[in-house]
Amino acid sequence: MSDSIVVLYRGGRLPTWHQLSIEEQTSFQDEHVDLMLTVGARHGLHGIEGYRLLAPRENWERWWAIRFPDLAGAEAWMQAEVAPPYGRYGYYEYELARSWTPPSLDWLPRRNPPESTPGADPRVVPPLSVDRNSIVVIAFGGWEPGSGDVAPQTRGDVERSEQLQQVAHRHGLLHGEVFRLLGAGRDGDLAWVLEFPTLDGAEAWIETEGMPPAEAYQRRAFHLARRWAPAYFATWVS
Repeated sequence: MSDSIVVLYRGGRLPTWHQLSIEEQTSFQDEHVDLMLTVGARHGLHGIEGYRLLAPRENWERWWAIRFPDLAGAEAWMQAEVAPPYGRYGYYEYELARSWTPPSLDWLPRRNPPESTPGADPRVVPPLSVDRNSIVVIAFGGWEPGSGDVAPQTRGDVERSEQLQQVAHRHGLLHGEVFRLLGAGRDGDLAWVLEFPTLDGAEAWIETEGMPPAEAYQRRAFHLARRWAPAYFATWVS
């Protein structure tokens, strides 16, 4: 749904979370899950995808794309997520975006949403883990200042697109999606999610993004991740 509002969320748990007893953690988590499921149902949550970084950046451990039909749902979600007591122990950094597929990127493949286990109750949280069957490149970036005034031929736009498509085909790109921020974030105005079967594909994509002449006109920040408990979070979507 291209008109959806997407909450892009960099998050993790603060060290103080691990100072709580197991009983406190379980109680706070259960209350939090119930609250978020209630907000999701009320506002028509229609997608939630989580990714765990292979190398956390201080308190940033996971990245999420959370989809609502309108801004009211996104706002309610962000407010609920930081609510105490659970919210006192988390790291939260939000950006709002929309899924973006210009004609130049209509070749990106899209995977089907994960299927949930029939009859599974999302309020019963199982042990969660990553999906080790793929590797995900999360990339942030955009044009360098002044690049829009440079001719596409000089920037190498066509060559870059062809090279990335070759990488995608050669390494079996499973899923590709681009989000355009509502405004500019600290790392640019675009966020990419690119899922490959193996690390070789992720590495080839990152190397190709750094090839001249295109690399001189764009900035990118890359992070490697794995999908976080996709089957469980599929149960959150009605």
